[in-house]
Amino acid sequence: MANKNIYGADRLSKIKTQEDLAKMIDHTNVKGDATQADVIKLCKEALKYNFASAVVTATNVQLAREIIQDSPVKVCSVVGFPLGVSTPETKAFETREAIKNGADEIDMVMNIGAIKSGLEDLLEKDITDVVEAASGKVVKVILETALLTDEEKVVSCVIAKKSGADYVKTSTAYGGLSGATAEDVELMRETIGPDMKIKAAGGIRDLETAMTMIEAGADKLGTSTGVQIIEEMIKR
Repeated sequence: MANKNIYGADRLSKIKTQEDLAKMIDHTNVKGDATQADVIKLCKEALKYNFASAVVTATNVQLAREIIQDSPVKVCSVVGFPLGVSTPETKAFETREAIKNGADEIDMVMNIGAIKSGLEDLLEKDITDVVEAASGKVVKVILETALLTDEEKVVSCVIAKKSGADYVKTSTAYGGLSGATAEDVELMRETIGPDMKIKAAGGIRDLETAMTMIEAGADKLGTSTGVQIIEEMIKR
């Protein structure tokens, strides 16, 4: 716990301006009904506020890349979204396709059923195949913590780290599932240590929640309300 508190406090102490916080936000629209206009709006907001990335579904990666082009903002694609039930080979193909179309980062939903069935080798292949297909691009592994026991969260984090992923991520929060909690972020940080990164996502809609997740140990935040969070910080 002490290590977690030191890590989170250190991250929090480095946020002096809204620009510092914006660089920790993955600005997100992965709705099934997102239109091209919605994606254009998302990307323009990401450019305006200098968010870490714009997160879109695979079908919108090419459009996002055209808008963002060579800016510091990254394009992130979801893979195996939202259920994580695709085969490792399918997820690897999705990953290669997303990168070919301009993705800089991959947020993959892990095989939740595999860990709940005790099939650790299958989960490791699930993640490793995506990491290998990403060819050095950032890979974040979505655990979907709302569906896991604490023991399953720990084992999933250990396997994700062993498999070479860059981040573990709390949630999709899709279909009404609960999203990130400070307790889950703390548990993940305790499990992976200081050298791997954490993305908290789901239900982060205001500045207080954002800061709470960072204090708990998150390096990055996934949210569709990044603009509101930054505007709230500016007003304060």
